[in-house]
Amino acid sequence: MADEQALEEVVRFTSDLIRIDTTNRGGGDCRERPAAEYAAASLAEAGLEPTLLERTEGRTNVVARIEGTDPSADALLVHGHLDVVPAEAADWSVHPFSGEVRDGVVWGRGAVDMKNMDAMILAVVRSWARSGVRPRRDLVIAFTADEEASAQDGSSFLADRHADLFEGCTEGISESGAFTFHDGAGRQIYPIAAGERGTGWLKLTAHGRAGHGSKINRDNAVTRLSAAVARIGAHEWPLRLTPTARAALVELAALYGLDADLDDVDGLLDKLGPAAALVAPTVRNSANPTMLDAGYKVNVIPGEAVAHVDGRYLPGGEDEFRTTLDELTGPDVDWEFHHHEVALQAPLDSPTYARMRAAVEEFAPEGHVVPYCMSGGTDAKQFSRLGITGYGFAPLKLPEGFDYQALFHGVDERVPVEALRFGVRVLDRFLRTA
Repeated sequence: MADEQALEEVVRFTSDLIRIDTTNRGGGDCRERPAAEYAAASLAEAGLEPTLLERTEGRTNVVARIEGTDPSADALLVHGHLDVVPAEAADWSVHPFSGEVRDGVVWGRGAVDMKNMDAMILAVVRSWARSGVRPRRDLVIAFTADEEASAQDGSSFLADRHADLFEGCTEGISESGAFTFHDGAGRQIYPIAAGERGTGWLKLTAHGRAGHGSKINRDNAVTRLSAAVARIGAHEWPLRLTPTARAALVELAALYGLDADLDDVDGLLDKLGPAAALVAPTVRNSANPTMLDAGYKVNVIPGEAVAHVDGRYLPGGEDEFRTTLDELTGPDVDWEFHHHEVALQAPLDSPTYARMRAAVEEFAPEGHVVPYCMSGGTDAKQFSRLGITGYGFAPLKLPEGFDYQALFHGVDERVPVEALRFGVRVLDRFLRTA
C-alpha cells in the first residue's frame, strides 16, 4: 500500500502544479514546459528516466517507462494532461492559480481537471521507488500538453511522431472515472469510463449575394445560415444504446430495484432520478450551435456568414451524424469538420476493468461501481491510433454535496485532501495488480 509520505506528497504536488499557470487559450497560446519540468524532476527523483518532447517550443510532454516483472505482459499507459482551461480570477473565491489548501481542500484551476490525477501518479510512482515495488506489467507514464485544445502539441504529436515510446501498450487509463457520485438518497456510485463520444466540431458557411440592407434579397447568407443553425439546434436526435450505456442502465436498474426496460429508455431514465445524469448525455448524438460570425455593418448584407457547432457522436454513430448534418444544413450551407476525433468503446469484460472495479470496492466497500460513457473526450482518442484501449480512472472519494462534474471548467474548482489520499490508495492498488 502507498506509504504515508505519498499521502502527503499528493497534496503538495497538486498544489504546486496548480500554481504553475498552464492556461490553454487555444491557438497555441499555452506553455506547459514549467509543469513538465516539475513532473520530470519528480519522476527522476524516483529513479526513472523521463523524456521531454516538444512539437512546438514550450509545449512540453513527458514520457517515462517503469519496467514490470512480467516481460510477456502487455504494457499499460497511465496518462494525464498538464494544461488547464482559462479562469477569470475576479469570479473566484480564491485566486485560481494559488493552489491554496484551506479547510482540507485544495483550490485552483486544475484541481479536478486534471492536475489532481497528475499528482496521484507522481505520488504512487515515488512511493514504489522508496519501497522497491515493481508492477506486473510495464507502465508508460505520460504527461501531455494541449489536451484542452486540439492535442496537436500533445497526445496527437506523441502518437504520430513517438509511437516507439508506447511500444507494447494495449490499454490506458486517464481522467474522468471512479469518482463518487451521490444520488441524493444515500447511495454512492463510482462510474468508471469505458467509452467516449466522438468529437465533431463543425464550421458552417453560407454564401449569398452581398448588397444594400434596404433592398429585398432572397440570397441572404445570414438568413440561410440562421435557418440551418435553428434546424440543428432544434433537432431531436434518435436514441442509440452503446454497449457501455446498455450495461450502465442494466446495473443502475438493478441497484434501484427497477425493471431494465430498454425498450423505454427515456422512461427508465426518469425513474433513476439523479443517477440518470450518468447515462442521459450519452444515449444520443448531439450538435449544439455555439458561435456566429456575419457582417460588418447594419445596412450591408454580407456575402458570407459563418457558424460553429459543437457536435458529439456515439461509438458507431458517426455515419448517422454526417448524414443528419447534411440534411439539416441543406443545399445552401456547407459544413466541414473544424476538429474531428473518433468515438471510443472499451470492453467491460476485460481483466483490467475487473481490477479497476476491485480496487475501488476495496477502499469504498459501500460504493456501487458502474460503467459509463463520457459525453466529451480525452487524450485517449489520440492514443487509440496506437491500438491503445482507453478507460477513465482517476479515483476520488468525494463528500455529499460536492458537485464534481460541475467543477470541470467551472468557477472555484477544488478537490478535498482526503479525496486525493483515497485516489492514491486506489490507484496504487490497481496499478500493482493491473
